[in-house]
Amino acid sequence: MFRIIAGVLVAFILSIAVLLYFALYAVFRAVLYNTNERKSGHVPIPTGEGYDEQQESMQDLVDLMKEIPCEEVTVRSFDNLTLFGRYYEVKKGAPLQIQFHGYRGEAVRDMAGGNRVAREHGQNTLVVDQRAHGKSGGNVTTFGVKERQDCLTWARYAAERFGLQTPVILSGVSMGAATVLMAADLELPENVVGIIADCGYTSPEAIIREVGRARHYPQGAVWWLVKTGARLFGHVDLGSCGAISTVRKSEVPVLLIHGDADRYVPVRMSRELYAAAKEAGVPARLEIFRGGAHGISYLTDVRRYTDIEAAFTSQLMNRYIRAHSGSAEGLERREQ
Repeated sequence: MFRIIAGVLVAFILSIAVLLYFALYAVFRAVLYNTNERKSGHVPIPTGEGYDEQQESMQDLVDLMKEIPCEEVTVRSFDNLTLFGRYYEVKKGAPLQIQFHGYRGEAVRDMAGGNRVAREHGQNTLVVDQRAHGKSGGNVTTFGVKERQDCLTWARYAAERFGLQTPVILSGVSMGAATVLMAADLELPENVVGIIADCGYTSPEAIIREVGRARHYPQGAVWWLVKTGARLFGHVDLGSCGAISTVRKSEVPVLLIHGDADRYVPVRMSRELYAAAKEAGVPARLEIFRGGAHGISYLTDVRRYTDIEAAFTSQLMNRYIRAHSGSAEGLERREQ
C-alpha cells in the first residue's frame, strides 16, 4: 500500500514539474522570444485611445523617414550577435544622436518623431535595431539587461568612427529609453554628453509587474514566471539591473519625457527616475505632456517637445565645450 501511495505521489510531482516546465517555456516564448517571422514582419501604427486621432500624423512621419537616404551599418555585440543600424547624416562633424526603439517595435516607426527633431537641430543620427528586432541578430528580448551592453557597443563604435570630438547623445522610447538609462553607469566614451529617455520604465521587474497588474493577473506570479523562464531558456537574469540604480551611479545629464495618459508605462516611473537622479546629484530634467499616450508625446505637442529638446541639447553642447575648454587640439590629444 505504501509503495502504491509513494508511486502515485512521485507521478503527481513529476506531472506538476512537467506542467510547470512547459508553462515557463510558454511564458518565455510569449514575452521574451521574437521569431524571425515576427522580427521581419510589419509593425503597424498603434490604434486605440490616444492614437486614433494621430494616425495620419504618425504615418506621415514614418513615410518621411523612410524616404531619407541612410547608410546601413553593423557592429558585433558582446555576445557575438550582428547588430544593425541606419546612419543619417545631416552634416559632417555634427553632434550624433544614437536612437533606440521600444519593445517589439520598429526603429523607423518608434523613432520617426525623435529623429525629425534631431535632424532639425542639425544632429546626425544612428537609429539602431535592438537585438531580436528588425535586421539585428538574436531572438531574445531582455528588457534592457543585455540591450544596455549593446548601447555601449554602439557608443564605442561612434567614438571610433567619428572621434571623441563629436558629442554623442543617447536617446530612446519605451524599452529604448530604459536601455539608454540602464547603460548610464557603464564605461561610456567621454563624448557621451547626455541621455534623452521618452516614457522609459524603472526596471524590467517593475514593468512586468505593471503589465500583470493592468491585466488583472497576480503580479508576483507573473514576475516569477517571466524571470524564471528568462533564466532557464534565455540565460539572462532580468532582476540584475534597473534604471534607478544605474542613473544614481551616473554623471550623464538626463532629460525625461512622459505623457500623463500613458497606459503602458505609467508616468510615475519617470517621476521616480527623476527623483533618483536629483537625489544622487545627477543633472536631470522632467517634462510631462498632458494627455500624451505611450510614445507619442512629440505629436501631443510638437512645438513644446521640439523646444524642450533644443534647449536640453544646447545645454549639453555648451557644457561639453566648457568642460573641454573649447579646445579641438586638446580633444585630439585625448582621442589619441
